[in-house]
Amino acid sequence: MLRGLSRAEARRRAQALRLVLTDCDGVLTDASVYYSAKGEELKRFSIRDGLGVERLRKSGVATVILSGELSPSVVLRAEKLALRTFLGVKDKAARLAEIKTELGVDDHEIAFIGDDVNDLGLIERLAPHGLIAAPADAQPEVRARAHFHCRIPGGQGAFRELAEWLLELRRPA
Repeated sequence: MLRGLSRAEARRRAQALRLVLTDCDGVLTDASVYYSAKGEELKRFSIRDGLGVERLRKSGVATVILSGELSPSVVLRAEKLALRTFLGVKDKAARLAEIKTELGVDDHEIAFIGDDVNDLGLIERLAPHGLIAAPADAQPEVRARAHFHCRIPGGQGAFRELAEWLLELRRPA
């Protein structure tokens, strides 16, 4: 569901898109963390989201994981999908300038999908010019600021839903 932008404006922004920033826990995972008796951390990722990453890449849009956590599981998933990561980032909005410089993009070329209050600073920075999305089970404060509301929860294909929406908007009218 689209909120706060006309379809024409969403299409215009999607046409300029070069990068999708995604949170990990709560977007690419269901926000659960599993520990064994040895303390090993496990996270569940959707294969459908991985195909969304590939489909965006083929259309010229890169995906980058931006997470507050430092997780070996996320590193392995990012390696499998050939994704750049910024991990252990507690203030995502403060890292935006560095990310933009390193990747050569501007606010209007970025979409972001996040799910929790620690994403709000970045959302506020990008919303005026970029595209913002939230999984179905995102916190209410995040959903209230998102342009696109996924019908699917995090970790179950929300990223893929966003990718398909962006790809549809990028197709010639």
